[in-house]
Amino acid sequence: MAKILLVEDDKTGAEIVVHWLEAERHNIDHVENGDDGLEYLLMRQYDVVLLDWDLPGKSGFDLLREFRSKGHTTPVIMLTGKSNVQDKEDGLDGGADDYLTKPYSLKELSARIRAQVRRSSNLTSNQLEFKGIVLSPEQMRLTLNGKDVPLLPKEFSLLEFFMRNPDRVFTAEAVMMRVWSTDSETSTDAFRSTLKRLRQKLEAAGAEGSVVETVHGAGYRFNSK
Repeated sequence: MAKILLVEDDKTGAEIVVHWLEAERHNIDHVENGDDGLEYLLMRQYDVVLLDWDLPGKSGFDLLREFRSKGHTTPVIMLTGKSNVQDKEDGLDGGADDYLTKPYSLKELSARIRAQVRRSSNLTSNQLEFKGIVLSPEQMRLTLNGKDVPLLPKEFSLLEFFMRNPDRVFTAEAVMMRVWSTDSETSTDAFRSTLKRLRQKLEAAGAEGSVVETVHGAGYRFNSK
């Protein structure tokens, strides 16, 4: 069973898809325009998105680009009457994971959904978990007790480094050598500023204690206990 968002303005077609997928034991949300679609995507978590190209208000293509620009990686299957090669290229280059031309077979739609769910499951198999913190490197996603915690790329890389090396103490210089690029003009102040922001975000999200703690006179470590 998958949690699916259907963004489709054709009410009759949407009802058919919803009934079909509910019969396959999927959980479906349906909205009829691009603005509502983006709002749902930013507020809720889905396994797959079924997205029509031509929508009232924000188009499906614009919705997809804006969603991807915010760093979200939820699989998206475009559903559209546009069948020429250029349109398909635009959709896939814009961030779609798959492309299904109307009219399509409901059985084929189900197969495409299953394929995207399997692919997404494989991507998360390398995730790191400690004390309610779940880090998914391939998806650039952090959750704490089931809630998403947005991080900047360097904050994410810093947390990933510590989680891959739990309970080991590193000096600031050692961390910078591993996390910052060799040609980056970083400093210990930049490291401490990044670490401070990371700690603040984890604390605000409900982390218990200091996840990355200071070992006075020695350095820093990720406390997995």
